Order: sequence, then C-alpha cells, then structure tokens
Amino acid sequence: MTLEEWAALDEDIEGELVDGVLEEEELPNFLHELVVSWLIATLRPWARRRSGFVVGSEAKIAVGPRRGRKPDLSVFLPPSLPALSDSLARMPPHLVVEIASPRPRDVRRDRIEKVADYARAGVRYYCIVDPQLRSLEVYELGSDHRYTVALSAADGRVRVPGCPGLVLDLSALWGEVDEAERAHVRATLCANVGETVG
Repeated sequence: MTLEEWAALDEDIEGELVDGVLEEEELPNFLHELVVSWLIATLRPWARRRSGFVVGSEAKIAVGPRRGRKPDLSVFLPPSLPALSDSLARMPPHLVVEIASPRPRDVRRDRIEKVADYARAGVRYYCIVDPQLRSLEVYELGSDHRYTVALSAADGRVRVPGCPGLVLDLSALWGEVDEAERAHVRATLCANVGETVG
C-alpha cells in the first residue's frame, strides 16, 4: 500500500502504515482517552495563541516513503500547517504526543519504532505520557537527527522544552485520573448494593 492509498482509506479502516503494510493500532481504553482529552484541553489554548492547531489520533502523518503514523496528539505551528483538505500531513508537526499502553507490543512501538519514525520525519519534539508509571518524557531532535531526553518528570508543574510558555500540571492530570478511578469504584459499589437490595 502506498501513502496515498493509506491516506484515502475509509475512516472506519484503522491502522498505521509500516513499510507499505497496514499495521494494527493499539486499542485505547478509558484511561488513555481521559489523558488525551486532558492534554487537548491544555495544549489547545497554548497552540492557538501561536496561531497553531492541535489534532487528535485520526490525523495521518507521513514519516517515510512507505510509512505513516497517527499520533495520539499532534501540534502544528506556522509555517508547517496542513491544508484543511489534506488527508495526509507531509510536513512534520512541532510536537507529537503518544500515550503509552502497557501491552509489550505497544511499548516497543512507542519507545523504539516511533522514535525512529518521528526523528526521520523531522518532528522536533516527541512526548511520551505513561499513565501507568505516571510519567512524562520529552525528547528533542538534535542536529544529528536523533532524539535526546529534554525532560523527564512525574509530578508537579513542568515547563515543556521547545514550547515557551507551555506548562503541564502533572499533579492535576494524575489527580483527575485518581478522581475517575474513585468515581468508578463508587459507581461499582452502588450498582452491587442495588443488585443485593433488589
């Protein structure tokens, strides 16, 4: 499959293009989507102040002649802005974010394969948010076309390298995750009590 054929696939056909072959994507769970929505709400105002845009996981990005990825989040800043009619972005985003999954296959994809792909494509900053480890890693692309760790953090308010003025409150993010977990436990208990009484 070519990049153009991949870009033209119906939206209900999921997958990323790896060496011309459609490869299965990770299956996001509720935790994954909670973190994605929190990051969109945080990144969007920062990007808009710079005339940029944040897009979600259905945005297709060419990362090689026969390779295409769909990051969980991409931040595009001028002058690298795709046309609204583009089904495939051929210019690199300023920043991509992947939410790590605990499956070994997905860990390898996010931490090895995508690192090489995004570097080759010229993505300046690559972030990995790991909800299981409750960590944020930011990698910066060097002049040698390799990533180096620019930031590694677990909590507190952190300034994101390469994004002046962007501060992520990791404690607030993990607090929202904890709140969702508590709400789930309460709902499950209430449902179980209701079944017992009924």
